[in-house]
Amino acid sequence: MAHALADALAEVVRARRSVRRFAATPVPPAVVEAALAAACQAPSPHGRQPWRFVLLDTAPARERLAAAMGDEWRRQLMLDGDDPLVVERRLAISRERIRGAPVIVIPCLYLEELDRYPDAARTAAEHTMAVQSLGCAIQNLLLTVVAHGCDAGWMCAPLFCPDVVTATLGLDSTWLPQALIPLGYAAAEPQRRPRRPLTTLVRRIV
Repeated sequence: MAHALADALAEVVRARRSVRRFAATPVPPAVVEAALAAACQAPSPHGRQPWRFVLLDTAPARERLAAAMGDEWRRQLMLDGDDPLVVERRLAISRERIRGAPVIVIPCLYLEELDRYPDAARTAAEHTMAVQSLGCAIQNLLLTVVAHGCDAGWMCAPLFCPDVVTATLGLDSTWLPQALIPLGYAAAEPQRRPRRPLTTLVRRIV
């Protein structure tokens, strides 16, 4: 039994890929619920569960967010001095990733219930633990989606315009948007980037 579970988990981990184009096929609500439930099983500092999740499963909601984020990203890219045609092409691709996915999940950091410390070092460590914990929750979500035969991606765009996301969706200011996770079924086979061998990534201390 243990070997079977390990083999199944390894297969799911290997099957996970970052999908950028999705078919119009709806994602069953049960799959979304299972993925969110798995996310909430992640380890967290002091068991505080410093995460919240926003679900966008209607086209109008995704369209509003894509438009608002596109306007802000255009402004930022123009500040970088990028060619306007290149900017518009990049914006079109990003907007389609948001609008074209049947479901978008926005993981948010929630810091209100973390332990409080009088010194900056421990306060910073507490924040880092919360961010790490949210990453674990997102990975649980991604693997559960794959286990149900669906696909997902991971977009970090909200980190560059959290106020826009918060205002557009009417979120509480204590919900800090960290990512966009599009869910669906791949419309095209994504390109997989090669993984470095363990010999270059692991150092064994004896």
